[in-house]
Amino acid sequence: MSLKTLENSLGLLEFFTRETPAWGVRELAKASQMSHSVVHRILSTFEKRGFLMQDPQSHKYELGISFWQYGQMVQEKIHLNDLIHPVLERICKSVGESVFFTTLDGQEGVCIDIVESLQIIKYAVSIGSRTQLYAGASNKVMMAFLSDDLQESIMKRGLVPVTPNTIIDEHKLREDLTDIRQKGWCYSVGEYTESVFGVAIPLFNYRNEVFSSITIAGPAYRVKEDQIQPVVKLLREEGKKLQDYFHRLRIAKI
Repeated sequence: MSLKTLENSLGLLEFFTRETPAWGVRELAKASQMSHSVVHRILSTFEKRGFLMQDPQSHKYELGISFWQYGQMVQEKIHLNDLIHPVLERICKSVGESVFFTTLDGQEGVCIDIVESLQIIKYAVSIGSRTQLYAGASNKVMMAFLSDDLQESIMKRGLVPVTPNTIIDEHKLREDLTDIRQKGWCYSVGEYTESVFGVAIPLFNYRNEVFSSITIAGPAYRVKEDQIQPVVKLLREEGKKLQDYFHRLRIAKI
C-alpha cells in the first residue's frame, strides 16, 4: 500500500462521526472528493478486516467491531479523567472556586468532571448532567465556535429561559456569541444558575474543532468581570497543556 493510499484510507475513516455514523459509497465519494471506485475499494477492505460493517438493507457502512476492540484497549491504557482531573485540581487550588470540564455532545453540553471549591458557599454541578448550549459560560463558549448553521439550528429549536438572566433574544445571543468568539473566552452571571458567575475557555481538537470547555464558577459576589483577566490567563495556560495532550492522542471527541 502506498503512502497516498494509506492517507486516503485514514481520511475516509475521519468522516465517520457521531453526527454522521453511516455512509453510502456514492455520498462518501462526493464528500471526500474521491472517485467512486477508490472509495468502494477502500471501504470493502476495511469491511473485510472488521473495521467497517455494511448494513444489509441500506448498504451503508458503519464502524465495525475492530474499532470497539481497539477502543477497549486504549481505554484501559488511558483514562481521560486521570488526565483531566489533575488540571482541574490545580486550577481550583489556585483560584479557590469550583472548576469543571464540559464536553460537546451534539447540541448539548455534558459535564464529565468537576473539582468543587472547599469554601462553604460554592457552585456544584452533577457529573453527567446535560445543559443547553445557549445558557451559561461553559456552554456558550463552545457554541460560539460552532458553524453559523449549527448555531441557527440550536436557536430554531427554541430558546427557553433557564433563569431570568438567560439570553433568549436571538439577535442579542448572536451578538454575544460573536463577542465570545473574538475574545476567546466567556464570562456570564446568573444565566444558568442565579447569582453564579462562570468564566470559561474552549478547547479544540486536532482538527481545530471545538469539542469541550473548562469553566471556573462560584458565587457572583466573589469575582467581578473586571477581576477575571488573571483567571482567563490561568485557564488558558492549563487548558493549553490539556489540549496539546489531546492533540498528541488524536482525540476528536470525548
